[in-house]
Amino acid sequence: MAQNIDSKVRAKVWLTLDQVDALRSACYSTGADYLQQRNEAIIALMYDTGLRVGELVAIDVDMLREGNTALYLPTEIQKDYPNDNEPAPATLELASDVTRLLSSYLNSRWKDSPALFPSRSSDRITTQGVRNAVSKVAEEAGVEPYLLDGTRGEPGDVTPHALRHSVAYRMMNAEDGNTLYDVRNRLRHRSIQTTEQVYDHMIRV
Repeated sequence: MAQNIDSKVRAKVWLTLDQVDALRSACYSTGADYLQQRNEAIIALMYDTGLRVGELVAIDVDMLREGNTALYLPTEIQKDYPNDNEPAPATLELASDVTRLLSSYLNSRWKDSPALFPSRSSDRITTQGVRNAVSKVAEEAGVEPYLLDGTRGEPGDVTPHALRHSVAYRMMNAEDGNTLYDVRNRLRHRSIQTTEQVYDHMIRV
């Protein structure tokens, strides 16, 4: 692994599977009852797919495919690259528990809107609304995420982007032996160099 990479580009906060499960459970002990399953679905989908928060809020219900087992991401909702290239449309296969959760959520959600995740006051939740929801359940769960320097953080360090980093941690430490290329494909980085720079330190040695 590279040893001379600037620590500024490295993932600094991430969570383990148990910690993410604690976040999901905490959704049902905080906030309005009708928002609880929505909030769990937000956390579960981000942890499964590694979506950026700006991408998450742009998802419409009709981007779910094949009985909610896959998520189609058109070019226009994906993060812009810092050059003239555009990301290709992507289809992400979803974990079975996420499929079940999304199906249950869609069958019972309180507001019928084109957006997958509405808010109390709008047909589409904002990026700040997602950050607030994640922050509240992190405080409720008392989650202390892992930090770059080897210490443990505070619940306030848990953000939507920390969930994206957590996808990389989960994949790179899985028993089925994912590679950096697998992480790159899931997170949709422009190059494998980006994946290596941000996540190489997460591999257990």
